[in-house]
Amino acid sequence: MTESIKRQLPSYEEFIPNLAFDSVIFGFNGKQLKILILEYHNTGFFALPGGFIKRKENLQDAVTRGLKERTGLDNIYLEQFYTFGDTRRSDPKTMKTILEANGFQVKRDHWLFDRFLSVAYYALINYNEVNPKPDELSDSINWYPVQELPELMMDHKQIVEIALKKLRDSLDEKLVGMNLLPPKFTMKELQKVYEAIIGEKLRRTSFQRKMLSKDLLERHEKLFTGGAHKAPFVYSFKSFENQSLQIESL
Repeated sequence: MTESIKRQLPSYEEFIPNLAFDSVIFGFNGKQLKILILEYHNTGFFALPGGFIKRKENLQDAVTRGLKERTGLDNIYLEQFYTFGDTRRSDPKTMKTILEANGFQVKRDHWLFDRFLSVAYYALINYNEVNPKPDELSDSINWYPVQELPELMMDHKQIVEIALKKLRDSLDEKLVGMNLLPPKFTMKELQKVYEAIIGEKLRRTSFQRKMLSKDLLERHEKLFTGGAHKAPFVYSFKSFENQSLQIESL
């Protein structure tokens, strides 16, 4: 507990009051679409990773910084999708519980207990490249399947639901597979990503025909893991090397 008390809370002088960000970090383990969720120390509260924006920091830079701290990655497909400002989302009691569970005694008028608007982003990352790290107030950060999330604090369930809808709505346009898969992949692996995101099975022949008609993929050598006649071709996105993986919607 002594160690916790020595830590410093975010200061009003360094950070912008009443403004935060929350990140829905999607990863694909080959079978399921998953999301990174934090559990706050000694509270039983589960939440999306998030943070505050420094007064002299660009918003996107703050989000990128937060993602790197939680995942160790800095080359991430990142998109702003919504701003949450409902008055009911403010919950000083929850913040007070989190802080006290970590050994902080904070005055009632502390800026962390005020109302916050949150700018929400979703990120698409390669599940196998991540070594998740909890923040200073959390015991753990773990991957959870989108259909098996724990009960989330405040409005974080709504944030996840809207992020998932935005992801599904822009599935083709955003080439979301590029960061959920390795640089080269089979058509079967790509189809699994799509199925995990939309939550339903797709016909193999129809899916392959659709993807090839879009002229988005570059075909490479076959993947010889079995009989030569069954070896699948390997693909990559044509824009994989040239397209920026960080996009902020206006």
